[in-house]
Amino acid sequence: MTDGGSGPLTGAPAWEAVVVGAGVAGLVAARELTRAGLRTLVLDERDTPGGAVRGHDVAGLRLDAGAESYATRNGSVAALLADLGLAEDVVAPEPRGAWTHLTSGDGPLPRTGLLGVPAYPLTPDVRRTLGTAGALRAALDLVLPARVGARATTLGGLVRARMGRAVVTRLVHPVVGGVHAADPDDLAVDAAAPGLREARAAAGGSLARAVRRLRASAPAGSAVEGVAGGVHRLVDALVADVTAHGGVVLTGTRAESVTRAADGTLVVGTQDRHRPPRPSRDLRTQRLAVATPGAARVLDGLDGADLRDVRLDDGAPVTLVTLVLDAPALDAAPRGTGVLVGPGVDDVRAKALTHATAKWAWVADAAGPGRHVVRLSYGRAGGTPADGADGRDHGATTPDRDALPDGPALVDLALRDATTLLGVPLGRAQLRGSAVVRWTQSLPRPSAAHRAAVAAVRAAAAGMPGVAVCGAWAAGNGLASVVPDARAAAAALLAEAPVEPSTEPSPEPPTEPPTEPPTGVEDDAVVDGTDPSPSTPTPPDAA
Repeated sequence: MTDGGSGPLTGAPAWEAVVVGAGVAGLVAARELTRAGLRTLVLDERDTPGGAVRGHDVAGLRLDAGAESYATRNGSVAALLADLGLAEDVVAPEPRGAWTHLTSGDGPLPRTGLLGVPAYPLTPDVRRTLGTAGALRAALDLVLPARVGARATTLGGLVRARMGRAVVTRLVHPVVGGVHAADPDDLAVDAAAPGLREARAAAGGSLARAVRRLRASAPAGSAVEGVAGGVHRLVDALVADVTAHGGVVLTGTRAESVTRAADGTLVVGTQDRHRPPRPSRDLRTQRLAVATPGAARVLDGLDGADLRDVRLDDGAPVTLVTLVLDAPALDAAPRGTGVLVGPGVDDVRAKALTHATAKWAWVADAAGPGRHVVRLSYGRAGGTPADGADGRDHGATTPDRDALPDGPALVDLALRDATTLLGVPLGRAQLRGSAVVRWTQSLPRPSAAHRAAVAAVRAAAAGMPGVAVCGAWAAGNGLASVVPDARAAAAALLAEAPVEPSTEPSPEPPTEPPTEPPTGVEDDAVVDGTDPSPSTPTPPDAA
């Protein structure tokens, strides 16, 4: 069952497994554990499960409030959806392509690429965005010796060395900013684009040929997929599966610490987050999976581990503004599935726009003729880089402009930005509903420092019997990274302590409903809007 109330949580041990975090990673791990026959409790300090994968209602439409697609690159998400009975609802985006909005003008993103890196530098879409000189410079990658870029440690450095500054500024920077809310010069190559180094070595050093190899090895079809009705349906199905197998998902409860009892079991100290707070309880368990960015805090001190100085990347705060508009002029999808904003742009504040009714047929069908759903994303790491300043694409950053407005003023800003990015006048008269979702800690940037911090937490957990870690903070952004990592974490716990048939009944689940939602949750999504979400257009190369 899922419950936000209080109840008997103690036992000796009452739970054979406890999972901290009810995002997709925690729910996937819990599903594996419950299906193995373990009495499993999932804790989350937020008021609802799902993490960055949630739904909300806007102008009578049920839409994704966070992630709205997933990468198909390893097949793990599609396999999970099939296991959950959702295979028939997997859908591909409309093949319209996406655009980039630059200081030099608008242009299409490469239809075949990876994080903006073009597989074919001289195609018309690439030439339109880069210009002839920029495309010719990018094409030099095909003949440069393999040693060029070999010492680059970041994605930006590698692409700049192989293909030139224009590719980084006009293609890679907008995509990486949309996908990771980060600067490509801050992202380690292996973290941002797994397999790219190996593919480049096999391709004789060429980035373009490496991208071709990676795309050729990916499953047939689109590089991203979604779910009819919304990706948030995955969370509903996971919760239903966990509870059907005897698990309990308890929201409004924060894991504060973990200690080791004399008999070797784990004791999880908790804090109730409701108002008024209820008594906090200690939970005893044989196995623990920690699937939240607070893993270092929770595990610090367990079995002598010192994680006090470990600093995981908090990620850039992201604000999503969803607009439902009566705007037949958008029927032509003037910018395909959406727009990614390049560096140095000062005529809009958004970093990305998704034209959901142009991207997903199911959204268009639900909205009806002439009605459109547009989602704008705000928030990017660091300041605003100047396009080409000092001969580099990222240059010296300047502080972010004034903080985003609140309430109606933020919706007005989104309408102005949508007008600029789509090239179609949009105003209050066409607005049928809006919603604002604010995410924090939803997009950890895979920098070298973050990867080192993750390695430290993983190493510490490896020395703790009965403990495993998982989640986007450790595996990387995106469901295609999160799902297999969570399954591996659960498998490690099951292998370490094989399941024995239990004669004990499952603990009585909590039954008292909460009177008020949890308070003080820093990594929750705060929702407001005129109608009772990380968004990027997700072009083919952004998966």
